[in-house]
Amino acid sequence: MEMQGSKQLAITQQQAWDALNDPEVLKLCIPGCDSIEATGEGAYALVNAIKVGPVSAKFKGSLQLADVQAPSSYTIHFDGSGGAAGFGKGSAQVTLTPNEGGCELGYAVNATVGGKIAQVGQRLIDGVARSMAESFFKRFEEEMQRRHPAAVAPAAETPVGEPATGGVPAWVWILVAIVAILGLAWALR
Repeated sequence: MEMQGSKQLAITQQQAWDALNDPEVLKLCIPGCDSIEATGEGAYALVNAIKVGPVSAKFKGSLQLADVQAPSSYTIHFDGSGGAAGFGKGSAQVTLTPNEGGCELGYAVNATVGGKIAQVGQRLIDGVARSMAESFFKRFEEEMQRRHPAAVAPAAETPVGEPATGGVPAWVWILVAIVAILGLAWALR
């Protein structure tokens, strides 16, 4: 599965970076997220509850940050398991580019799924992944409006500072999308 796109955010690059590296924000924005915990330097564990039709299950995943260029980009490698339903793994490149309206969040994802999940078909997998991404962005935008109600500073005045420490990458939602797909495969079995 490959997915790429961008999203205009009405906050500064630094505000976006800080939020995308804040486990509290991500837990609020990722549908069904039970926990996000640091397991080492740039490594995290995620537990996510998924309900698809009559089936409810918890899925576990791991994340590893690489190529961190605060506050503008990083790569995240992810691996998730849904037990008998299958697995998902891959990577995502994430960029934050300041502009007059705040900043643009760009992403490119490459993921592989296996096991029973691979049997549901690429169109269904793509649709669920896009739906999860849309849900994440909607929640993220609402949370940013709540936390930063003031107008965005012009791009030239965007503060650039140190990244938040101990944070979790925003592209946890990618893993969540794969976990949701695994849940769907489980329900269809």
